[in-house]
Amino acid sequence: MIHYDDTVYGKIQISEPVLLDLMTSNAMQRLQGVLQHGISALIGITEPITRFEHCVGAMLLVRRLDGSLPEQIAALLHDVSHTAFSHVIDYVVEGHDSQSYHDEMKEAYLVGTDIPGILQRHGFDWRNFLHEADYPLLEQPSPRLCADRIDYFLRDAQGLGLATVVSIQNALSHLIVTDGRIATDDIEAARWLGDTFMAADDASWANFREVGIYEVTAQAIRRGLHIGLITEADFWTTDEPFWRKLHRSDDAELQRLLPLISPETEFVWDEENPTFWVSTKLRSIDPDVAVNGRLAPLSTLDPAFAARRTAYLTAKQGKWPMRIVNHS
Repeated sequence: MIHYDDTVYGKIQISEPVLLDLMTSNAMQRLQGVLQHGISALIGITEPITRFEHCVGAMLLVRRLDGSLPEQIAALLHDVSHTAFSHVIDYVVEGHDSQSYHDEMKEAYLVGTDIPGILQRHGFDWRNFLHEADYPLLEQPSPRLCADRIDYFLRDAQGLGLATVVSIQNALSHLIVTDGRIATDDIEAARWLGDTFMAADDASWANFREVGIYEVTAQAIRRGLHIGLITEADFWTTDEPFWRKLHRSDDAELQRLLPLISPETEFVWDEENPTFWVSTKLRSIDPDVAVNGRLAPLSTLDPAFAARRTAYLTAKQGKWPMRIVNHS
């Protein structure tokens, strides 16, 4: 038994042997070296939140909402196949709009880890945890609430200075489960979730500078692959060793790109003379609110929120023309 101290949910007692064994597995411990914000966290633009913290957090939220043990296992393992640099690799493989490379590679990655054996010892088939959509507390289609979406949002909102401990605890206190789905029992809590989620997307996940940094990093990684400095096997390592390996070359193109991966690099919108065009995944939520025992999306109850959300997504959609204008 352990008492896990989490920055969002506090100190939680975990005693289930399968969860304890999975948390200490080699595959899960690798995520201690994989930052949720990829390169932007590694170079100090955002807070260094790990994929391990998020996976455990999603499990703790499912647990808080009385999810079954299998759903807690699914939550704990849901990001186990994330690569080094997290979603930067989606830009490398031209999947930046869906950002689902880690999901596509989950089965191929898991089969070579210690996870199947651990689960088998505890009477579980690892294949039953491949598809997150089988677990409705963990995963729901966007823009609904789910444990994955809520946890990374709350964790990031705290790190970005968009949410206080008090506001997070208030939001958590209004989460309920209705018809097997996570919802809120209060429209003000739903409004806070919806608006603050958009603020987090604008501040980090779909932030203009961060997307630019991701794309430049992806170009450097693609160059490293092209010259044989790295291979796809390096995707399944951790951030720091991968980053160091990229710097072990005097290749002229890499030497041009790597210094640009810096907090000092600036990007401007320039349709006439862009350095590159790039799009990204836009994230928003439309929290369900329980009204007289039935669920209604916040947008149907609050037209002003619906208008804000539509305006935000419209303004950000499409490819962005980015020009690098300064580096010191």
